[in-house]
Amino acid sequence: MKQTEIAADKYEKEDLQTALKVLREGGVILYPTDTVWGIGCDATNEEAVKRIYSIKRRADNKAMLVLIDAPGRLRTYVEDIPETAWTLLENTGLSAEERPLTIIYPRARQLAPSLTGDDGSIGIRITAEPFSHALCAGLGKPVVSTSANISGEATAKTFTSISPEIINAVDYVCRFRRNDNRPHKPSAVIKVNEDNSFEIIRK
Repeated sequence: MKQTEIAADKYEKEDLQTALKVLREGGVILYPTDTVWGIGCDATNEEAVKRIYSIKRRADNKAMLVLIDAPGRLRTYVEDIPETAWTLLENTGLSAEERPLTIIYPRARQLAPSLTGDDGSIGIRITAEPFSHALCAGLGKPVVSTSANISGEATAKTFTSISPEIINAVDYVCRFRRNDNRPHKPSAVIKVNEDNSFEIIRK
């Protein structure tokens, strides 16, 4: 597969528009996020979400997280946001320079049912990375973000380490940051409960 050199802070409008077209049509994409490369789809489309589970060979009782572009979208997809969550967002990784933070919120709504945990929770991350931020903003909905690997295999930390099986299974592979060989880490994960208690899932 031919790789196109694209600067780390710029992306091609055509690349973004093609990815958005695929998402709007219910397709699945492979795209760069604020952490590792992700497999994504419209997080409100249950059939597209089920395809991702199939591609990853992952049990559909394991929740997947979603990306959004701004804190203001949280209220659309979480019934009641605990104050602890707002405190965490104000004091942690909304900056692109800091390690991104995924928060697991209670009582998800208006998302594909198979995305949520058994307790109805959903993992959401606000992305500041240019491409994934523009993708979420352009779609106007959350975008699924799950690591680009077969379930149980090592997380691919660069585009070149993604399995051909994954690449061939999606409908579109984004061009942005394919040549970025800096290893990226998954986000930190904190689960916030309705009583404002929280637990660190991944540091």
